[in-house]
Amino acid sequence: MDDVLRWRVLPMLVLLASSLVLYVRILPKKSISECSLLPYDHYWITSKRIVTPQGVIKGAVEVREGKIVSVVESDYQKGSLPGGKVVDYGDAVIMPGLIDVHAHLDEPGRVEWEGFSSGTKAAAAGGVTTLVDMPLNSFPSTVSKETLKMKVEAAQKKIYVDVGFWGGLVPDNAFNISMLEGLLLAGALGLKSFMCPSGINDFPMTNSTHIKEGLYVLAKYHRPLLVHAEVVLDSKNNEGLLDDDSSCGSYSTYLKSRPPSWEEAAIKDLLAVAQDTKTGGRAEGAHVHIVHLSDAKASLDLIKDEKRNGPNGASISVETCPHYLAFAAEEIADGDTRFKCAPPIRDVTNRQNLWDALIDGHIDMLSSDHSPSVPELKLFDEGDFLRAWGGISSLQYVLPVTWTYGQKYGVSFSQIATWWSERPAKLAGQKYKGAIISGNDADFAVWEPEVEFELDENYKTFHKHPNISPYIGRRLSGKVLATFVRGNLVFSEGSHAPAACGSPILAK
Repeated sequence: MDDVLRWRVLPMLVLLASSLVLYVRILPKKSISECSLLPYDHYWITSKRIVTPQGVIKGAVEVREGKIVSVVESDYQKGSLPGGKVVDYGDAVIMPGLIDVHAHLDEPGRVEWEGFSSGTKAAAAGGVTTLVDMPLNSFPSTVSKETLKMKVEAAQKKIYVDVGFWGGLVPDNAFNISMLEGLLLAGALGLKSFMCPSGINDFPMTNSTHIKEGLYVLAKYHRPLLVHAEVVLDSKNNEGLLDDDSSCGSYSTYLKSRPPSWEEAAIKDLLAVAQDTKTGGRAEGAHVHIVHLSDAKASLDLIKDEKRNGPNGASISVETCPHYLAFAAEEIADGDTRFKCAPPIRDVTNRQNLWDALIDGHIDMLSSDHSPSVPELKLFDEGDFLRAWGGISSLQYVLPVTWTYGQKYGVSFSQIATWWSERPAKLAGQKYKGAIISGNDADFAVWEPEVEFELDENYKTFHKHPNISPYIGRRLSGKVLATFVRGNLVFSEGSHAPAACGSPILAK
């Protein structure tokens, strides 16, 4: 009897064991890494709204080992996708992660202002998967291969998103080809210069000659020059404003201190330099990018004309920032120095013109120009616009701000992806970022456009100094649910991955 029972049970046990082995083999491979809140190397994410270069689709994106393997447009059913874990985001929008080409993270040297850890946590919480750090506001400024190395080392094991680095073009290196080439060979994605005082002692302003020399070197490496385009036209007038303490708290006084003519004059000079580089062919392939355009009148007209006529020398692109699209001078209370930035936020008509130019394609892209400081430098007690630190703290909020204020103009998901992902990727030379297509890095922002929230003291913000942002107190729509960087789920429903596993991006 025992033998009969043994021979009946044994085949059943063998079949059960083989089934268990098969089940284990087809389970998605788990990762022991602390880089991701989703412990799988191979998975699918699904949604009814996925933003692709071909439009918004209902479908699924397959991810394996940090890369997008396939994008499937279909009315998928649970269990119908081959292999891998499936994460269904339902009606939430899945779009390419935002790429912010203009942020100041202030490390090394001024980590009390922001720093890589808090800055990239805020970026991840806002759907930003890649940002490019500016060469100033950290100390020392990034103007040589040695100072770039210091910055890259400071970022190690602190960044939750991918971070690239602009180098600085300053008078000390503009005529030193070996110094500039050393900075570019060390991995700087391009260079940044100021045509007016930067406010940072070790980052002095450049003139047209410096810029021309910088373009000659940059052209060889096919990397851009980013320019803060303002020139000081009437310094005596500004000295008079500074002497009048009674008006220093007035926003209109600050607005007068940096008129649109400063931007116009700088852009006129810059376009002339770009045209001059055509002579001799030394700057073939050079590109000039005008950062944070504020003046939507004469300055914008110059850019439109240049683009309309085609590049007569270096090619041109331009960005503006959400704070110029969200706020207007008439709405800024005297003494509220949270709104101080350079160039300044201008009037309601100017804001309308900026939106029109962005939607019509005359402005190429958006950036945050996230420029925080310690609260003390904002001089909240004095409310002195002329002496307070200028800079808008905004990195975590740029997606909901763009969406909230853009709804009036019928802004689409595809337009946001163009302004915040596709074109910034191209500027920064990141050919595997900026779009949800096979072969690209699996960088995604997952968000709910219809969800509204109050940006108040109860809202979970990751900037080091949330109270200095002018967006505090605003009601916004477009809540970020999750952020993926190279396949790692680095942020989900208010929490970050245990470890900071973003990658420094260095040009090759």
